[in-house]
Amino acid sequence: MAALAAGSLVLISGCSSDGGSAGTAGVGGTPPVARSSSAPKPSASPSLPPAKGSVRVVSTLTEGLDSPWGLAALPGGDLLVSSRDKGTITRIDGKTGKKTLLGAVPGVSPAGEGGLLGIAVSPTYGADHLVYAYFTTESDNRIARMQYDENGTTPGRLLGAPDTILRGIPKGAIHNGGRIAFGPDHMLYAGTGDTGDDSLAQDKKSPAGKILRMTPDGEPLHGNPAADSVVYSYGHRNVQGLAWDGRQQLWASEFGQDTWDELNRIVPDGDYGWPEAEGRAGRKGFIDPVAQWKTSEASPSGIAFVKGSIWMAGLRGKRLWRIPLSGSGGREPLAAPQSFLEGKYGRLRTVLAAGGDKLWLVTSNTDTRGTPEPGDDRILELAVR
Repeated sequence: MAALAAGSLVLISGCSSDGGSAGTAGVGGTPPVARSSSAPKPSASPSLPPAKGSVRVVSTLTEGLDSPWGLAALPGGDLLVSSRDKGTITRIDGKTGKKTLLGAVPGVSPAGEGGLLGIAVSPTYGADHLVYAYFTTESDNRIARMQYDENGTTPGRLLGAPDTILRGIPKGAIHNGGRIAFGPDHMLYAGTGDTGDDSLAQDKKSPAGKILRMTPDGEPLHGNPAADSVVYSYGHRNVQGLAWDGRQQLWASEFGQDTWDELNRIVPDGDYGWPEAEGRAGRKGFIDPVAQWKTSEASPSGIAFVKGSIWMAGLRGKRLWRIPLSGSGGREPLAAPQSFLEGKYGRLRTVLAAGGDKLWLVTSNTDTRGTPEPGDDRILELAVR
């Protein structure tokens, strides 16, 4: 199993998080289509989305969730949702919203922005029934997989023992990253944070402040920038969302500090500038974001690709952003980003493509940083264009 030594932790003052005084991408995108050790290659350009979009709330699928964070879809349409603070995974019936507790993930140590974060379903789930989770322990952040016993009859005891595939990701009170997703290449990607020690983001030997790419067993790939490393891109402050567009291009959302939150187009071995650059810097050697927002308007979390656009949940911004893509993999969106649902449902944590024009949206008001309303937290079904 791959193992990475934890980096040193130095908390810095003035750092923003997902709901602090300054700004802080669910598992979304197209399903896996091919197994390869090489990074996904762009495919033919799809038709362009309209410059202006729309959002309609179709229904509230379920309510009463506690600190929901990660969201993943099972074959057949049911959902799995993780609770950051309780360390549990719950199954949600995709039609009725009925909740079934699968169980707690052993070893989760919730504190600050850490806990049970992103979850993902194996691309070969039909054969192996594996669920992957990114979580904080007493010593590090790590990724483990567990077998889900769908035939079990005891709620709360349906998950097997965790099999850790990657350990030693530095942890902190802030900036733990946590989003995981399987890409079109059937490989596992993870977004990490700098833990408050911004020097780690530029250190290629540290997994902190990076996007990681690995096999389902947690091993490095020869298609990675370095054959013996899971590091895929670097110079990130706190990656929160991962999604692939119709051309199999990877996108990531990222918390800024005091000025700019970012949506980035990810390329292998790309340096996204932190801590030397925040937002569009125009400096040689750094890759500028495709879109950026004031931290008060975004604090972006999960992202998903639906109907030609990236959809991005905002925590501090309390809104859903739509970023229409040009379809050419370019560095500019097709049109200016457009916001929806501003303030209507509070903090928004995770989005997930639900097929066709549908999108799942998870609120985040019970994580100690929001103001819960009756029914919080909830999963909403949206129709988008």
